[in-house]
Amino acid sequence: MHDFVRFFLRSTALAVSIATFVPLAGAQSKASIEQFLSPSSPLEITSSHRADRVAWIAYDRGMRNVYSAAAPDFKAVRLTKFLADDGTDMTNVELSDDGRIAVFVRGSAPNRVGWVANPSHDPDGAERAIWATRTDGTGAWRLAEGGNPVLSPDGKSVLYVKDGQIHRALTSQPAPAPSDKPIKPYIKEWGNNSNPRWSPDGSKIAFVSNRQNHAFIGLYDVKTRRVSYVAPSVDFDGSPTWSPDSKRLAFTRRPGTPFALQAQEGLGGIGNPAGPAFGSAAVAQGRGGAQGGGFQGVPGGPAGRGGRAGGARDTTPFPARQRGLTSSAFAGGYTLSFMVADIATGEAREFWHNAPNETTFNNINVIRWAGETVLFPANVPADDFDRYFSVKVDGAGSAPVLLTTTNGLIEDNTSVALSADGKTLYYCTNATDIERRHIWAVPTSGGTPRQVSTGNGIETSPVPLGSGKNLGVLYFDARTPASIGIVATTGGKAKVVYPTLGKGFPTAAHVQPEIVITKSPDGMEIHNQLFMPKDMKPGEKRPALIFVHGGPQRQMMPGYHYMQFYHWAYAYNQWLADQGYVVLSINYRSGIGYGKAFRNAVGTQARGNSEYQDVVTGAEYLQGRADVDPARVGIWGLSYGGLLTSQALARNSDIFVAGVDLAGVHLYGNSIDSTNLAYQSSAISSIDKWTSPVFLVHGDDDRNVDFSQTIGLVQLLRARNIYYELTVVPDNVHESLIHKDWIDTFGKMGIFLKKFVWDKQPTGR
Repeated sequence: MHDFVRFFLRSTALAVSIATFVPLAGAQSKASIEQFLSPSSPLEITSSHRADRVAWIAYDRGMRNVYSAAAPDFKAVRLTKFLADDGTDMTNVELSDDGRIAVFVRGSAPNRVGWVANPSHDPDGAERAIWATRTDGTGAWRLAEGGNPVLSPDGKSVLYVKDGQIHRALTSQPAPAPSDKPIKPYIKEWGNNSNPRWSPDGSKIAFVSNRQNHAFIGLYDVKTRRVSYVAPSVDFDGSPTWSPDSKRLAFTRRPGTPFALQAQEGLGGIGNPAGPAFGSAAVAQGRGGAQGGGFQGVPGGPAGRGGRAGGARDTTPFPARQRGLTSSAFAGGYTLSFMVADIATGEAREFWHNAPNETTFNNINVIRWAGETVLFPANVPADDFDRYFSVKVDGAGSAPVLLTTTNGLIEDNTSVALSADGKTLYYCTNATDIERRHIWAVPTSGGTPRQVSTGNGIETSPVPLGSGKNLGVLYFDARTPASIGIVATTGGKAKVVYPTLGKGFPTAAHVQPEIVITKSPDGMEIHNQLFMPKDMKPGEKRPALIFVHGGPQRQMMPGYHYMQFYHWAYAYNQWLADQGYVVLSINYRSGIGYGKAFRNAVGTQARGNSEYQDVVTGAEYLQGRADVDPARVGIWGLSYGGLLTSQALARNSDIFVAGVDLAGVHLYGNSIDSTNLAYQSSAISSIDKWTSPVFLVHGDDDRNVDFSQTIGLVQLLRARNIYYELTVVPDNVHESLIHKDWIDTFGKMGIFLKKFVWDKQPTGR
């Protein structure tokens, strides 16, 4: 997303076991990183609409499978049998309303050239396909090549979008064998068609048909196989959402594209006959009224004629003529409308619109029908927190009601869910517990939010169960890796139902991270987690490591993380502490969790890299501790964390004796002009000060950080005889899809850090 966090690599060198790696001479045997990464880890969770059943995708040492559990005992049942560490990703699990069918996707999303990741180097290539399985555990089967399935309420078919058209696959078993023949779309209409939405009764499908300068809401009748359009206009309609009884459909409406922007898009208005384009002599001379008027007044264009009958010259003052020409709005000056259509009559009416020159409700792209309201997120200016609002569908002209009055982060769409009746919004936030996440609830019509999940754990991804009595959540704490938890909607602690941790998992080796707040030179307060080894002796000085997360819009917490790489990074930091290192994980500015002012801090990234001072401040804090050897401080991180690692080594090899840079960014943009701010903000601008050794790892099918970033850095390191170790991983992406590669990478990291941080060996340059 806007994030460098998903890193995949595959080692091309011999795997190195670290099960016996112990930095301290004579110390007792420590837990291995394999043990820390051994439990099966749920990655995403869903629930059925009318049954008390949850399903999830779990990662178990590289094997990805779908599991399910149902009330009352919520005993986990594995539904699929993918038992190889082959790097085939799995996502998008969804349950039918009755909980009997689950669908999911196997295979990565394609990269910018349409390539599905193939980290196991299968000579037949890799595919991304939709699969189905029954929740009684009787097996899974492939449905069709594609992604993002939308399961019908009865579980009998899925919709998916391919090449701008809507396709359908039946979930009946067995599925038809793959064919070389082109698959005919289920709904084929002009435009780029997307966002299919089943009506709750399964009789109709709403979808968005984008026609480039306007968009319609299409309506497909499953029984009659007829398509109609809901209140078609010259505007952009989107985000269709059904009423619970399937009788009404709400959607958003924005003004269509004005002539000036059509000209910039090289259009001239969809439907214009082929011939001279905008800027031609015919248009410049004002031939044909409408076209002449469309050209006149476009900034930078000729004076032109036309627009008025007989080509009379338009003497209206230019600023007035710009209205409706270079920008568009509805009558009254507003730019966003919520509409609701009656399916039986096809008639639609507006039930809310924003105000002219709106600053709060001007960027709403998604609405959801919730009880008697529609629900949506909004970015409130000067408000440091994320908010959700609702508007009454039958309360024409009523103002939006603020629902989430709690002050805290609501991160993304996995953080919110609606009860089966749509009357309650459940959301994940760090309100009142800024370092963690808990589940809260509020009526969608408005009211006082209440905290649902309690305790010292971390609860995310709420999914209400059909009866309304419980929620499924992803649960974590300082010693408990990713788990499936059940929380009563009346409130309480999560009951973990999966996985069962075996004796091999080193629970006792974990430490409780301590929250440490440092203050950077410009006064910014930075929240960090400190991992202290358990075997510290009085007067002893240990080597220390800094961990910097990616993103940068991420937040590390005093417990296992809900994102896969950070889950492993937390485990690795625990392993490092168990090995004897003091570890500081830094939540530097521009991350999430501490408000928008912190997230949008001045001068970050290519605008000056001001967040680097937070890293140096953290290192200086460690150097000032009586139990840290100030001459043995290292650093590691992935993606944006790799960027900050390279910054640290380039700017301050006097502080950081070594670093591990996983898929880092080393040059912002493409300018190598030394006076350019983005260049000055990059690690390579200080390359001549870099003396510390570095371990680099990168996959060459990285879809987040281009592999060229590591290619370019290596040339600079070679030219300056700077010591580096390198693992290049063909065909893998930003985070490794193959488990044994993580074991290999973390093992090599352990040996590298032992050599250059713990032992502080010379590089032999």
